Amino acid sequence: MNDQDQIELSNLRNLYCVGRNYRLHAAELGNEVPSSPMIFTKPTHAAIEMRGGSLELPGTQGSVHYEAELVFAVNRAYEPGIRCDDLVSAFTVGLDLTLRDVQDKLKAKGHPWLPAKGFRNSATFGRWLPFPGIASLSEYDFGLRINGNEVQRGNAVDMVFDLQQIVDFVGQHYGLGAGDILFTGTPEGVGSLNEGDQLDVWWNEISLGILTTRLSEV
Repeated sequence: MNDQDQIELSNLRNLYCVGRNYRLHAAELGNEVPSSPMIFTKPTHAAIEMRGGSLELPGTQGSVHYEAELVFAVNRAYEPGIRCDDLVSAFTVGLDLTLRDVQDKLKAKGHPWLPAKGFRNSATFGRWLPFPGIASLSEYDFGLRINGNEVQRGNAVDMVFDLQQIVDFVGQHYGLGAGDILFTGTPEGVGSLNEGDQLDVWWNEISLGILTTRLSEV
């Protein structure tokens, strides 16, 4: 996949995300592992590419947590029985950014997560790569470096629900089509971001995108 083949943000439709899909991450936040995929969404206005610029984030609403995730692009409509290898065209590593203090308050009240998960720039995308097929996903690790230090490392083999299960669940319950995106959960090691942090997402030790945080005063 070359630069001309990169997925345009203007063509994105639904951003589906899977919560608590790595057991150790669920454990580090004191959450139970769900018995079926826990799905939430982000607005398309949350999307931003990791091309070396600044990442503007809320700086007055408590901690902003990073969550590095494998992200997949859907290129056709879901049909019962379809294989994810025939449905997914590309993948990358991105960040599901979270206002953790806001989320904790929402969870305590039983309210939706949108204010904590759907703010602008809360869904980042690295450089897209051709999808190698579900059987090849576990051949390499992915992760996040902050200021040159590795803070997260994960592998698709450790997902509670694999990509095919996620595709089937989302496709059957909500629908999937060209332009839809799947964030598939984060491994352990999440934490807070600070002003000026350089975020570098990677796959197979190769950088797919960099952004530098800027915490706003509003």
